[in-house]
Amino acid sequence: MTTKTQKAAATLPLNTILDGNCIEMMLSLPENSVDLIFADPPYNLQLKGELHRPDNSKVDAVDDAWDQFGSFAHYDRFTRDWLAAARRILKPDGAIWVIGSYHNVFRLGAELQNQGFWILNDVVWRKSNPMPNFRGKRLTNAHETLIWASKGEGAKYTFNYEALKALNEGVQMRSDWVLPICTGHERLKDANGDKAHPTQKPESLLHRVLLGTTNPGDVVLDPFFGTGTTGAVAKMLGREFIGIEREAAYREVAEKRIARVRKFDKNALEVTASKRAEPRVPFGQLVERGMLRPGEVLTSPRGQAAKVRADGTLIADDIKGSIHQVGAALEGAPSCNGWTYWNFRKEGKMISIDVLRQQIRSEMN
Repeated sequence: MTTKTQKAAATLPLNTILDGNCIEMMLSLPENSVDLIFADPPYNLQLKGELHRPDNSKVDAVDDAWDQFGSFAHYDRFTRDWLAAARRILKPDGAIWVIGSYHNVFRLGAELQNQGFWILNDVVWRKSNPMPNFRGKRLTNAHETLIWASKGEGAKYTFNYEALKALNEGVQMRSDWVLPICTGHERLKDANGDKAHPTQKPESLLHRVLLGTTNPGDVVLDPFFGTGTTGAVAKMLGREFIGIEREAAYREVAEKRIARVRKFDKNALEVTASKRAEPRVPFGQLVERGMLRPGEVLTSPRGQAAKVRADGTLIADDIKGSIHQVGAALEGAPSCNGWTYWNFRKEGKMISIDVLRQQIRSEMN
């Protein structure tokens, strides 16, 4: 980390909820200082009148002042300004997540692109227990959309692919997530027993976002902090957080909530790493260390043979080259992962040479 970045990190109000306007608060923070931004901005629902269930009981809908804007133009200006402030504090290799409903997510997506963000995915959060459509005039609104974007085309960003795959029982994580909305013990209540916040997000949603796109020690900022789901999950996962919330009632709930959270221990925070992030081991190192001997025969899945040479290359008939090149030539393929292609015989059993590479990696770690 550069000296400039260290100074910026030292001045960040880590693990704090800032009181004030999110745009002003973000402009007060150092440039290029935040690893990830998760934003759940006002939806601008434009509700007209009260909403009631069939039994005539009132629905606790989003009718707060913070969700009301005079026009689409007003909302668009607000979106432009807070996204510009967010972009300023985001590191070059940082990323942003925004979440919205059909009322606002398309306007958010357009402004993200207008400001130079590069959209990586749109994720459909399909609610397993959505609120019904009480008026019966539209489809039940059973999902929200998240947009994940890097700071620009070609910009680096964190993506813990293997960790998300492990979270999904070894299957590649898709862009449609089936998760429940807040209910029961997770739904925070105020002193009157009412919902502390009308759009509280479930911790499962933030767990997936932070596990997949941040690392322990990263700084996560939430400019619309609400009751602190982002902060609670960040603390559990060993991330630093900065929240911004102008409503005193929400800040009070969030502070008490986060104070109760226990950070996971170091071993629990470790996740499955990408193979690309593991130390590089040249095949020749196996030969140097005597794990494979010159002249030893390696076998392909189809029974083709190649001999190990003293310099860590292979020879099969008139084909010479690396473990990858010889494997590709034998298969007539443009490329080949020699580590998973070749096997050696030990005590009558065929064993992948990748076992030897992993043995060296474990020693390096």
